Amino acid sequence: MPRLFAILLLILSAAPVHAQATQGGRAPYESDLQRLSEILGALHYLRDLCGAREGQTWRNEMQALIDAEAPSGERRERLVAAFNRGYRGFQQTYRTCTPAADYAIRRYLEEGSKIARDITARYAN
Repeated sequence: MPRLFAILLLILSAAPVHAQATQGGRAPYESDLQRLSEILGALHYLRDLCGAREGQTWRNEMQALIDAEAPSGERRERLVAAFNRGYRGFQQTYRTCTPAADYAIRRYLEEGSKIARDITARYAN
């Protein structure tokens, strides 16, 4: 499952996603990107905690997302803050890998895959 999620993120980052701004200058998929960023942060913490030995994989995926979107200023700060919120939220709760942590990993992998697929299907040409 992690490999599938990584592949979907690569598709997302390689696809030219057009930021069709809505009123207020926000891309219509902005909230999805923030949620995806939060999921990546959570996975970065939880996968390591549960012994996945993936190193910086999820942080690198976040960097690829930022590079693909090329956000600046406040938008970039919001994406980074979402990643950090996902990481710190679980860091404060989990000190060891538990069945609940494993379940959260599975749920986040599924949700992240869905978000990546949906954004790519809707906004990539």
